[in-house]
Amino acid sequence: MSTIADTPHQAGPREWLGLAVLALPTLLLSIDVSVLHLAVPHISEALNPSAAQMLWIIDIYGFLIAGFLVTMGSLGDRVGRRKLLLMGGAAFGVASVAAAYADGPASLIAARAALGVAGATLMPSTLALITNMFRDGRQRGVAIAVWVTMFSVGIALGPVVGGAMLEYFWWGSVFLLGVPIMALLLVAGPVLLPEYRDEQAGRVDLVSVALSLAAILPVIYGLKEIANDGVSALPLLVLVAGLVMGVVFVRRQRGLDSPLLDFGLFGNPAFRTSLVTLLLSMLVAGGTYLFVTQYLQLVGGLSPMKAGLYLLPAAFALIVTSVVSPIAASKVRPAYVVAVGLAVSALGHLMLALADSTSGIAQVVTGFAFVYAGGGPLIALGTDIVVGSAPPEQAGSAAAISETSTELGMALGVAILGSVGTAVYRSEVDVPARIPDGAGDTLAEALQAAKTLPADVAAAFVDSGRAAFTEGMNVIGVVGALLALGTAVLVAVVIRTPPTGAGEQAQEPAESPVTPAEQPAS
Repeated sequence: MSTIADTPHQAGPREWLGLAVLALPTLLLSIDVSVLHLAVPHISEALNPSAAQMLWIIDIYGFLIAGFLVTMGSLGDRVGRRKLLLMGGAAFGVASVAAAYADGPASLIAARAALGVAGATLMPSTLALITNMFRDGRQRGVAIAVWVTMFSVGIALGPVVGGAMLEYFWWGSVFLLGVPIMALLLVAGPVLLPEYRDEQAGRVDLVSVALSLAAILPVIYGLKEIANDGVSALPLLVLVAGLVMGVVFVRRQRGLDSPLLDFGLFGNPAFRTSLVTLLLSMLVAGGTYLFVTQYLQLVGGLSPMKAGLYLLPAAFALIVTSVVSPIAASKVRPAYVVAVGLAVSALGHLMLALADSTSGIAQVVTGFAFVYAGGGPLIALGTDIVVGSAPPEQAGSAAAISETSTELGMALGVAILGSVGTAVYRSEVDVPARIPDGAGDTLAEALQAAKTLPADVAAAFVDSGRAAFTEGMNVIGVVGALLALGTAVLVAVVIRTPPTGAGEQAQEPAESPVTPAEQPAS
């Protein structure tokens, strides 16, 4: 039986054109994350969701992506990675339309959930196909760098394109960005992308899929509710139930011949450290982005378009450091490059922690640029560090776990830090007695409620709300700085991966025998 790893070969024009096609879903997913945060004030005004519903609108997408990533990676091995990618792309396009025309918080949450399930098919499929198409180690490194850079480009384009659409169209228009991108993927994918599937892969264990969701979703829900409203019986019970399901999930994986998740990988200290760093860094990034985008609009008074433009320095900083980091990692240990980046990120978080509500826009924009610049090395090198820490024959499984850690971290950041910031806001804001209960639970709601008040009362309420919101962002800045410094030290001490350009060429990741369903162009 032939395998895709029999003879490493140089990629030809078809593979490089195929890489351009694979960059489309990556570009879309990063745009989708950034434009949603810009749309939060508009969604609040149009659909009037509660604070809890608004958080679910934002984070259900990431939760379900994280929950289904490993499952979809295994499913792609069985049905075909190109087929799963195209199926997911079609579903993503349909769900995008449903989200754009949602008529209430519940329908938008449902559409976002569908987007999350569809989105979970995209990232593992694109990365797996890149690994299959680019068998030469150096070419694969370039291809993965392009893949990562497209994620950064999406973050840069998202605020500008999304801000322009919010300036001239309704809030749902931001979701329609995915439709033409997915249409192009569906047209070009069958022509340029080869198909691969593992003929010897075991069946997908549906019980494990159910258990993984039964563990992840209750844990996140419990943490969010506890952070939002304090410790009470129901969220604590839900949290414990999720942890119990997690234990059952782990025990089942250890007894399966073809588990969804191989927990033997976690025995490697470098592997564990890399995952923890990715998880914590993405957790902080998710919460920070949520508050910075709202700060620029709700506290700074910027339009969506201007807010998007103010986010460009951070996005371009991320692109530059993502591109430069692999070059630096060929000279010194990748862990040192990541650690230095995390230290830079900590400086940016400190600037956010010291910002105020009256003259802080320049400081917030600069601090956020440092946060993103410092995150570039982690985004560019994190997956390679995780995969390099695992045995070569388990590189594919390690990459799927890395993606899960990243997505789960972003979702937890919005849920936990978003709830922490909201709790700080509610404890500090001075709500006038004459407005209805709950009308000032978020700054967006407070600004709306202030329109019904006398001018002097409204001005005091708005000032109080903006100051309280900024204090919430300050707390998140302190948390981010501490976590960034702690993980920088951890990475530098524990991970011993040598420079990629030192000595012998980087190892080719071994793969299980996979029969190409369609031979790639040579």
